[in-house]
Amino acid sequence: MCLEVFGDRWSLLIVRDLMVRGYRTFKEFQTSGEGIATNILADRLQKLEAAGIINPEPEETDGRKINYRLTQKGIDLAPVLLDLLIWGARHEPADASCSLILKMDKNRDQILSEVERRWRERDSTPLIPSFDAGMARQLGRTQRHK
Repeated sequence: MCLEVFGDRWSLLIVRDLMVRGYRTFKEFQTSGEGIATNILADRLQKLEAAGIINPEPEETDGRKINYRLTQKGIDLAPVLLDLLIWGARHEPADASCSLILKMDKNRDQILSEVERRWRERDSTPLIPSFDAGMARQLGRTQRHK
């Protein structure tokens, strides 16, 4: 089932945004700069939930608002996602985000520990503060060309 979920370009980008950018809501995913249609986003969120990779949780202050959170199965994708980010940074034109990601390669274990800590503590601070829409599109292109 997971191979089926990650057979499209959007699912991995949603997981990336949860893990790296600290996104939690439908609106954040929709405005990430990727250009995902609302119906596709809704479908991928449902598929990721069905696969046990994310859980929807009602917002504490507004029960009508849903926050998405990676499950343990989802956070276990951190090493794979980090490797994809590093690979993309090595093969794309350099910018500040790429340089930062390449430095992560030298501190891989620390980065993965930090991802795990933030997940456990429900800390949605972006792992890469300067991870902007341009870098997001670069990773998206990397995924499409695979």
